[in-house]
Amino acid sequence: MSATRQGSRSIWNGTVAFGEVSIPVKLFSAVEDHVVHFHEVRLSDGCRIVHRRVGSQSGREVPAERIGKAYESSRGRQVVLEDEEIAAARGSRPKVIEIEHFVEAAQIDPVYYDHPYILGAQSGGEHAYRVLLSALQRSGKVGIGRFVMRTREQLVALGPRGKALELYTMCFADEIVDHKDLDVPALRRKPSQKEVEMAGRLIDMLAETWKPAAHKDRYRADLLQLIKRKAAGEKVKAPKRKAVKAPDDLLAALQESLKDAGRGKSAKPRTKPRKRGPSKQAKSKATAKTGAR
Repeated sequence: MSATRQGSRSIWNGTVAFGEVSIPVKLFSAVEDHVVHFHEVRLSDGCRIVHRRVGSQSGREVPAERIGKAYESSRGRQVVLEDEEIAAARGSRPKVIEIEHFVEAAQIDPVYYDHPYILGAQSGGEHAYRVLLSALQRSGKVGIGRFVMRTREQLVALGPRGKALELYTMCFADEIVDHKDLDVPALRRKPSQKEVEMAGRLIDMLAETWKPAAHKDRYRADLLQLIKRKAAGEKVKAPKRKAVKAPDDLLAALQESLKDAGRGKSAKPRTKPRKRGPSKQAKSKATAKTGAR
């Protein structure tokens, strides 16, 4: 049970290329995994569980050097590939981030962004790196390109973030789920003007300036505290869950929420008391900027 820290080591080294310009770079993850991790154990004595790769027919463990990868077609045919054959699909420039064109950052729907990375210059590429960073800061655009990392081609957006270049891996268009394909009720009933106006007032009253550091992982903190109590010999019991259901009278719920917001209370349904004091009403709206800038 520990948080995984990426540290300062790069996870990929290569080149950013646009036009006839090539910039040697290092890729770093821009986020850290703070998820609480667990081991699998036997409940009777705490013995660690070990997973081994075994053949489905023989039941015997198979050495790593004798394990390959296979693709099964829609007709059930299995095609076995070796690592060298898979690497051949990466093309002749597997260590290059190819920037194909530049677009306005505001044109990209945030749903396309996947994982953020930081690009740093390698030795010898500092000046060209700085030139590209300054040009992107001035233009308001991001570079759209692609490169292969591990066994997958990544669509990417490259833009400025402070004094560094930020790279976002992106989803391809055919990976985005259309909301029309989801099993959700159709929105047939049109909301009344009064309902929309009251909901808008509530949004305005709860508007605040975006402060990322103010948002903590409460579940992780509670889980670590629970582990600490359990380690001290305390018997832990799960609390009763309180159901949150849609209000029978939406207008009455909006009106009550407006009253709560006016008194500095949260309008969100809660299953346990608020620990912090009431937040101050914001004087102006703030729009959170999402994705590569």
